[in-house]
Amino acid sequence: MRLVSYQQKNYRTALRALDRRAQPLARVEQTVSAIIAEVRDRGDAALLALAEKFDGVKFKNGAALRVTAAELDAADRAVDTATRRAITASRKNVADFARRSLRHNWMGTNAQGAEVGEVYQPFERVGIYVPGGTAPLVSSANMTVALAKAAGCPEIVVCTPPQRDGSVNPALLHALRAAGATEILKIGGAQAIAALALGTKTIAPVVKVYGPGNAYVVEAKRQMFGLVAVDLLPGPSEIVVLADDSARPDFIAADLLAQAEHGGDSEIGFITDSPALIDAVRREIETQAARLSRQGPLRQVIEERCWLVLVEKIDDGVEIVNAFAPEHLSLVTRREKQLLPRIRTAGAIFCGNWSPVAVGDFLAGPSHELPTGGAGKSFPGLTVDQFQRRTSIVRLDRAAIAKSAPIVEAFAKVEGLDAHGNSASIRVRG
Repeated sequence: MRLVSYQQKNYRTALRALDRRAQPLARVEQTVSAIIAEVRDRGDAALLALAEKFDGVKFKNGAALRVTAAELDAADRAVDTATRRAITASRKNVADFARRSLRHNWMGTNAQGAEVGEVYQPFERVGIYVPGGTAPLVSSANMTVALAKAAGCPEIVVCTPPQRDGSVNPALLHALRAAGATEILKIGGAQAIAALALGTKTIAPVVKVYGPGNAYVVEAKRQMFGLVAVDLLPGPSEIVVLADDSARPDFIAADLLAQAEHGGDSEIGFITDSPALIDAVRREIETQAARLSRQGPLRQVIEERCWLVLVEKIDDGVEIVNAFAPEHLSLVTRREKQLLPRIRTAGAIFCGNWSPVAVGDFLAGPSHELPTGGAGKSFPGLTVDQFQRRTSIVRLDRAAIAKSAPIVEAFAKVEGLDAHGNSASIRVRG
């Protein structure tokens, strides 16, 4: 753990390290570029080779990358009742939240009498990445696929890394099918994003790519932007807690460790104006961590990517939060009503002692796919309207063009575009 205090001489220098913008590491950028080139050049053959290299799985051909109906049926049978109910409860909340957030068509009239409006249509074919590996994120099926289903996307293609035996976690398969996935592919990493964007013999390309992943997955999305649309840049998990002495140290430590267990590249931070609370949280982190199962990532995060900041006043903590732009912010303070409107860059905010971030991860309703690495300064979290394509509509009659043409001609004259002006005035003269 790294402790930073406003009483230290290097306090301002230490805080500058927490002012982030999302940028790829050079080695990650180069590795991903090479993987994309391989998928572009070799298609399915590249996917098979990369599955063996990175996942330790040897598939016979491109068709073997696709999850079959028989595998999905077997997964449904294998999932126990408690897990099935949890998945259903989560999906219901996410779908209900998504339906309330959908954007709807509208039409109106502008000052010159032209009819103007917007129509929203679902993307026809979308690609979603769902992390797997040591912790298959079953909840991510609901937090991504269920939104695409609520938006009405007819083709929902999911890529997720296979396990060593070439299978996919049964609970994840059950959740994906129930959420509305129409195709499921056993592909992980940057090569999955490349396959979705570029297409191969086995996989038809999509028009937009979604989903969280590691640094390589996020970088692949960044490099594929333009060929396809992407949702946001959601990388390794992170949390910041901003709290005064009204907060419970055991709750704070529990929230920090919950995000730390995602992996060694997670980041956890705590900001407070209470010296007693910062000491209590440090003790709780060590005590609770010793009892948890995922010791590898926990110890790595605690030792390398855990920081605690003692500020002179809680308002200073708001500035640090906005500079860091955390994926998750836990806000526990007597001054919540005053401070909450000032927080501009957090992906999701959990208010008060009784709001664990894990409820947002699994159940609450808003998607848990959120910007990380400082991307929250530019990107919001995933919302259902990101699965909708917006198109504007404009319709004029004779009266509307008569009122509009002089204004169009004025713009055309100042910009030196006489054909633009003529295209409006010719309708009036005629």
